[in-house]
Amino acid sequence: MQEIKYSVIGTSWITNSFIEGAKTVEGLVLDGVYSRSEEKGKAFCEKVGAQRVFKSIEEVADSDTDFVYVASPNVCHYEQCKFLLENKKSVICEKPITTTSEEFSKLFFLAEENNVRYFEAIMYMHTDTRNALKQAVRGIGNISSAYFDYSQLSSKYEALLAGELPNIFNPKMKTGALNDLGIYCVYPAIDIFGEPQEVTALQNFIFTGADGAGSAILKYKDKIVTITYSKTAESRSASQILGDNGTITIDSVSQLRGITCYDKSGNKIDVLGSEEKTALMANEARSMYNFLTDFENNKGLYYECAAMSQKVLSCMEKMRTKNGEE
Repeated sequence: MQEIKYSVIGTSWITNSFIEGAKTVEGLVLDGVYSRSEEKGKAFCEKVGAQRVFKSIEEVADSDTDFVYVASPNVCHYEQCKFLLENKKSVICEKPITTTSEEFSKLFFLAEENNVRYFEAIMYMHTDTRNALKQAVRGIGNISSAYFDYSQLSSKYEALLAGELPNIFNPKMKTGALNDLGIYCVYPAIDIFGEPQEVTALQNFIFTGADGAGSAILKYKDKIVTITYSKTAESRSASQILGDNGTITIDSVSQLRGITCYDKSGNKIDVLGSEEKTALMANEARSMYNFLTDFENNKGLYYECAAMSQKVLSCMEKMRTKNGEE
């Protein structure tokens, strides 16, 4: 078994989740931790059992680590990934991988030039449940409409109301509800139905200037796909795909959990399995391991991920433009 060393940028819960998932992937070895705060980096290093703390991104680039998981604030993604790719480090970057499709194209081709791998840490693309969902969709007949929702009250919302400015509600950090949650709705829409003919969108901006919630209608030749998302309120309903021969409901569109199929009489005809969060994060890590150790047999998924990132970012740009944000 070939050993692949990886390092992480960022010390949040999502980084910890990635590391926990990566522990289950044979051949992956946690190397180092880099944080903008050296103190936080040292504490996190001790917590997760990394071999070393990097004091700068230059140290990461100069090391013998094979790939880097980037989970820094969104505003840092482009420059940090660019620097790592220029120094021939493969990169998994948390979503959104960049904020524009043009930025993604530049970095993807930079990775190609340097013969390294670069893809988005989006659970949807790396789970077998995705293929099971797409197969189920083919069994519910002609689809006229679909509704994807991810509305989750932010754990930082109370701090916001108390006068603080968490990164997730700070527009200077290139965050907000669309980038954080709405993206999980755009992925299945594009993956299942392709790129829409028209996009109509609205966003609700909170007092900080960040989008707290939003919605979009994706118009296709024969169907309408509605997307809703929020970080300022909690949804209690499932996402749905409606066909003339059945209906599919999805409890969690981000983790593809709780997928149920019904026939047109309302009888449950299938329940698709789901994976725990640790396994979902492990899938992303395993994909990178496969890309680095056996690219020839895994390049299909790699280039599919790239194409999807490009299309999703393009759709999200249209959603922002329709609302007059850009």
